[in-house]
Amino acid sequence: MKIVKNYLYNVGYNILILLTPLLTVPYISRVLGPTGVGINATTNSVITYFLLAGTVGITIYGNREIAFIREDFEKRSQVFWEIELLQITTIGLAYLSFCIFLFFQSQLKMYFFYQSFLIIAGAFDISWFFMGLEDFKKTVLRNMLVKILSLFAIFALVKTKNDVGIYILILSLSQLLGNVTLWPYLNKIVRVPKIATLHIFKHLKPSLSLFIPQVAITIYLAVNKTMLWQLDNVTASGYYDYSDKLIKLVLAIVTSTGTVMLPHIANLYARKKMKQVKEYLYISFDFVLFIAIPMCFGIAALATSLAPWFFGSEFTMVNKLLMIEAPVIILIGLSNVIGQQYLLPTKQTRTYTVSVVLGAVTNIVINIPLILKYGVYGAMIATLLSELTVTSYQLIKVRTALKLSKLFANLGKYMFAAVIMFMQVYVLNICMKISAISLFFQIIIGLLIYIGMICILQPSILQRIKKLRR
Repeated sequence: MKIVKNYLYNVGYNILILLTPLLTVPYISRVLGPTGVGINATTNSVITYFLLAGTVGITIYGNREIAFIREDFEKRSQVFWEIELLQITTIGLAYLSFCIFLFFQSQLKMYFFYQSFLIIAGAFDISWFFMGLEDFKKTVLRNMLVKILSLFAIFALVKTKNDVGIYILILSLSQLLGNVTLWPYLNKIVRVPKIATLHIFKHLKPSLSLFIPQVAITIYLAVNKTMLWQLDNVTASGYYDYSDKLIKLVLAIVTSTGTVMLPHIANLYARKKMKQVKEYLYISFDFVLFIAIPMCFGIAALATSLAPWFFGSEFTMVNKLLMIEAPVIILIGLSNVIGQQYLLPTKQTRTYTVSVVLGAVTNIVINIPLILKYGVYGAMIATLLSELTVTSYQLIKVRTALKLSKLFANLGKYMFAAVIMFMQVYVLNICMKISAISLFFQIIIGLLIYIGMICILQPSILQRIKKLRR
């Protein structure tokens, strides 16, 4: 039951991170327009590289290491301060590098500076510590207030196309404030360290082993927007960003299992309980298929009306981008289970690294010709193919350790139910007048059809849900 509660808290946490910008999307898209949105997307994608360089894989590494030793108060206190001081040091070097970059930058200079508070926020991000303890409640509740305050600030202060800088500043400062507000909770769960006993840099090498996959992941998440800016225009980057934001909101629900299960499985692995590790993996994989497949088909079915209604008429072309990107929900969901819930907790970092590096290389190689020929649609196709590469490689590598037939036992049933749902909802979507009420009606109809089909087909997930209810 603790896993279920943590999953729900983590869903809330991930959605919360995305919710502030997404709730303001209908307003911001109309106030700032495609160019303003594109400026935010472009500058943010560049800042992401510096933030990544500063965290050097610490987010995942810290989560896993705390999970291994969380029952030992003295040891976890020691490890926390060592990892956190390493993070502050590396973030400091990253910010210095950013300052050098900014000195030579001629375009969008002030917007880059506003975004740079996200780098500083990274130094104070200790969410990995609470995740390692499997304590997700604090991060959700504490950040909720900060996100709500930033939401009000956006509506109060962002009024015209000239307020792009204010919008960026609100988002970056709210992230910094959210991270800082977690620190008061440390008082009772870690002790004050003796500086002489700390060995900060012993954590650098193992965290760097997780830095490579983090670099690769960031590349094929952010490089599309950067390359669109250079090869097409900043407006195309804005279109891509808004489609990606909506998909990532849905993905927050799917991939939350990974963040919750990583410390849990790492703890089981440390106690040499491999049978339980695999059993949890089969359950998690089945659950992700159960929710990711209908979400994929649901987004595709709603896209025609959803994009122009939600983002505004200037973003109508986002509907096709959503349809292209929708399968990413399934692909990332599956690779998240294998990577975050099996490969990383069981210290198979090399396999995980190779998979995401292959995805990044695939993305870069095919991005240039596809963007030059198809513009923003080409970038979206490149994203889809790169995620397909990652998931396929991981499945090939684990095929001997895990039974693929058991992993995909209910795939056919979920696909059949989702296709039936898609056909009905898509017809409603293109026939009904665009409005909030019609979209809500279509979502409810789709949900009822999918659940109805699942009840008829009786996949094994229903038995697991019944057990959880007991």
